Amino acid sequence: MAKVFKKSSGNGQIVLYLGKRDFVDHVDNVDPVEGVLKIDPADLGDRKVWIQMTCAFRYGREDLDVIGLSFRKDIWVQCIQLYPPADHQPTISPLHEALLKKAGEQGHAFTFKIPTNLPCSVTLQPGEDDKGKPCGVDFEVKGYMAKEADNPNEKIVKTDTCRLVIRKIQFAPNSTGAGPKQTVCRGFMMSDRPVHLEVFLDKEIYYHGEPIPVKLKVRNESNKGVNKIKITVDQTTDVVLYSADKYTKNVLSEEFLETVEAGATFEKALRITPLLANNKEKRGLALDGRLKDEDTNLASTTIIRPGMERDILGILVSYKIKVNLVAGGGGFLGGLTSSSAPVVSSDVTAELPLILMNPKPKA
Repeated sequence: MAKVFKKSSGNGQIVLYLGKRDFVDHVDNVDPVEGVLKIDPADLGDRKVWIQMTCAFRYGREDLDVIGLSFRKDIWVQCIQLYPPADHQPTISPLHEALLKKAGEQGHAFTFKIPTNLPCSVTLQPGEDDKGKPCGVDFEVKGYMAKEADNPNEKIVKTDTCRLVIRKIQFAPNSTGAGPKQTVCRGFMMSDRPVHLEVFLDKEIYYHGEPIPVKLKVRNESNKGVNKIKITVDQTTDVVLYSADKYTKNVLSEEFLETVEAGATFEKALRITPLLANNKEKRGLALDGRLKDEDTNLASTTIIRPGMERDILGILVSYKIKVNLVAGGGGFLGGLTSSSAPVVSSDVTAELPLILMNPKPKA
């Protein structure tokens, strides 16, 4: 075990130990959350000690909770009584054994099994003036002392709790399908002959930071030339948990000075790489869940498996590549305008879905 993650309560009576903070969704199962809570029972009195795991969706500022406005919705909660020992008897794994050695005789092992239908961790990029926890879907393991597991009338002070945020993540599968393809046939403005545009990708899934060759085939039968090719990538975030809030943000926009004369053909792969580094100022952009100030990336595409309920996923993320062939001037309209007049342009557009994910780490 390379690293132990440890968090103590303010009074030092309970200490939480985890061997990792990233838990992988393997589609048919999720890595179990195995940990140890060290408990000093000396000053407990009539209180018990609980360990709780929560998947929650935060969609408002944390400071507003103080005035009675709660902008947090629990998607899934599980609570286990650890002291006095009750009926939780996890199978002791090698990770448990290592953590129990760290905690000593007062260590109590626990295991949570994350359901496969829960969303992965997603953070919405905060603005410069935003404070507190960012909006998004997060997972948390919390140890605390209380008379009851969940009594709203019982006040639990912060010094009696310890907590660690963890992440549920998903990696791209080893095998990937064929890439998407679209063919369009459309005429430019003021041209009676069409332009044939075919756009396709080599594969179905691309990794974050991997260059994406967008392949184009153009047959220009019109009387207008293509002056440039514009490629954009849009991220669409669909917040399905509390409302039909759906918005789109551009994460890449590049222009290529490639020309296709009237009557000519063109074939080329134009490379693009959408990166978070070029979108740091965009408030509300969906990112893969982040732990404190660690680096992250654009949110991975949400994979909806058959039978999954959309509402429980909280935030759905998808991407779209748009290719525009831009033409200007020429033809009948161009002949009627002076050289100083603004150029009238028209586009021929094709769109492709894009799946962005993280690769599986090498064993």
